[in-house]
Amino acid sequence: MANLNSDLAALRIPQESRAGGRGRPALVITILVLVAVLAGGGWFWSTQLQATPVKVATVSSKSSGASAPGAVLNASGYVTARRRATVSSKVTGKVVDVLVEEGHAVRAGQVLAHLDDTQVRAALALAEAQLAAARKSAAEDQARLQQAELTLGRRQQLVKENVVGKAELDEAQSTVDALKARIAYAEQQVAVAESQVNMQKTNLADMVVRAPFSGIAISKDAQPGEMISPVSAGGGFTRTGICTIVDMSSLEVEVDVNESYINRVRNGQRVEAVLDAYPDWRIPAHVITTIPSADRQKATVKVRIGFNELDPRILPDMGVKVSFLGEERPAATGAPAAPRAALPKDAVRSVDGRTVVFVVNDQRVERRAIALGLENGGEVEVVSGVSAGERVVLNAPQTLKDGDKVKVQ
Repeated sequence: MANLNSDLAALRIPQESRAGGRGRPALVITILVLVAVLAGGGWFWSTQLQATPVKVATVSSKSSGASAPGAVLNASGYVTARRRATVSSKVTGKVVDVLVEEGHAVRAGQVLAHLDDTQVRAALALAEAQLAAARKSAAEDQARLQQAELTLGRRQQLVKENVVGKAELDEAQSTVDALKARIAYAEQQVAVAESQVNMQKTNLADMVVRAPFSGIAISKDAQPGEMISPVSAGGGFTRTGICTIVDMSSLEVEVDVNESYINRVRNGQRVEAVLDAYPDWRIPAHVITTIPSADRQKATVKVRIGFNELDPRILPDMGVKVSFLGEERPAATGAPAAPRAALPKDAVRSVDGRTVVFVVNDQRVERRAIALGLENGGEVEVVSGVSAGERVVLNAPQTLKDGDKVKVQ
């Protein structure tokens, strides 16, 4: 037995003599590190490099206070004035004074400014002097005619008595006829001189700039000493207007309606308008007309809306939102309408005949069908499908599918 144990001990190989005895743990560690690196690279490839870059927007919660109950369409636009004019002069001249300031009320025919009329007054004085001379010349010829007619009468009597010959009678008759022709010419000269005087008086009246209609001056465009012209001339040194007047009784609203929804608008339709400056003030209004022309660039149709009753708070160029109301006015409930979700129109897509959006959740997108409400500018209400606070993809690529990985830019 002792020999057997000694023989076995002789056959045992020392640990330090075994090939690779110390290198095997290092190899195992190297293999594990490589596996980890490959797994990490695969995860990065699958989650980052293969993710589609997208832009997102957050679904907002919009109170329906800006949308009237019973509205079939919302739109936005501006308050405009149908009667608005930049008042200028009929002639080019130098401004002497301006008698209006911004915010002043003016009446039709009121004097707004005077132009330098020195030369026009001199021309008028010359025309009046020429008229006076023409009238005096005509008076002189008229006196000569009376004398010639007396001479003609005497010679006719002398011819009857055979005192003078027929030749002297013919000479007297010729003198009378010549003076009558001269008087007719002088009367025409007087008429021409009167026309010259009237023309110069008109030019003098044109040196006074008057208001064409009653309204409010909203801008003062010229100062004393500046040149003004009815046409653009002289670069920036010549003004083309004295002031701008707006007839506040002609205020109305112009809105652009998407041509896809223009069939919801009709003449005389009830409208509620809300000024951006007074968001809690609902103004009753009505559709005046739909302008029969579409804008091919914006795919919109312009609609004119009139206020049922004007108010001093309504000013030109104010921003306004309008709600086109349906046939039946809903009953008042007293409770405020529940807020609705709203999202940009760029997030909405049509897939297989359904309106959908792509909702971002944990770096993946979920294609979700939605029901849309009213459109308001660049946003659209969502009746169902998404909730406020969720993120949706804007301008989603055509290749984006449900469950795809995305990377938010």
